[in-house]
Amino acid sequence: MPDTPAPAPVHVAVLGTGTMGAPMARNLARAGLSVRAWNRSRAKAEPLAADGVTVADTPQEAVRGADVVLTMLHDGPAALDVMRAAAPALRPGTVWVQSTTAGLEGLADLAAFAREHDLVIVDAPVVGTRRPAEEGTLTVLAAGPESVRQVLAPVFDAVGARTVWVGDDSARGAATRLKLVVNSWILAVTHGAAEALALAEGLGVEAEGFLDAVAGGPLDMGYLRAKAALLRSGALTPPSFATTTAEKDARLIVAAGESAGVRLDVAAAGAERFRRAVEQGHGDEDMAASYFASFDA
Repeated sequence: MPDTPAPAPVHVAVLGTGTMGAPMARNLARAGLSVRAWNRSRAKAEPLAADGVTVADTPQEAVRGADVVLTMLHDGPAALDVMRAAAPALRPGTVWVQSTTAGLEGLADLAAFAREHDLVIVDAPVVGTRRPAEEGTLTVLAAGPESVRQVLAPVFDAVGARTVWVGDDSARGAATRLKLVVNSWILAVTHGAAEALALAEGLGVEAEGFLDAVAGGPLDMGYLRAKAALLRSGALTPPSFATTTAEKDARLIVAAGESAGVRLDVAAAGAERFRRAVEQGHGDEDMAASYFASFDA
């Protein structure tokens, strides 16, 4: 009986190789997929060549012949600009995994672009920061048609430990909506940890005393410990989640709430904390730098 030929590898184009995109591209290549990557600053993408990723000079070069295009860029407008640049080389029917946290308005613009170019867009933001991205243990939140899930299985399996399908209509943004809810909680906890430690500093309370007081109880959590450790050791770079990105996401969360008639006072105040931290020079540091917004620069 003749051997069954192995299936051809999935060709993936990764557009955006920053904190999240670079390790995702690396894990895709390590999983045996054919990967081309592009980044606005080519120097950030160059190290991926050592892992078998082909580094492209332009978005158009990256997506030519790709089965799947994955965008992991700063925001919706950035993703749209890059996809417009790639458009001449995009084939009708190409599957577009849109993992940028774009917000509801941004996703609507991206979905419209997909319709114009006959692309199959999958709304697929991820939950996790730099380390889970490096370890390939992200949670992928996905909404898209059943017809593309088989081709995407090796892609999502390479970058994540779990894929949560939340719908089949990507344009409705079910995955983006869930991501905004998850991020609202993450940012609130980040600010809570930062403010508690800032108050301890101001009142002359040892941070260790605060952490000991909540240890092992319902108010304790691994996330508090992680952010406290970053602040106490000054290890805010490289960031797991940069303050500039956190501010952007906070504003997308507030806008989503407003569109639904939901007032999000904590998220709005948190966006301002991140803005102040950015103005103080902490934009490229981990979002735990919210701590510094409690003090005059």
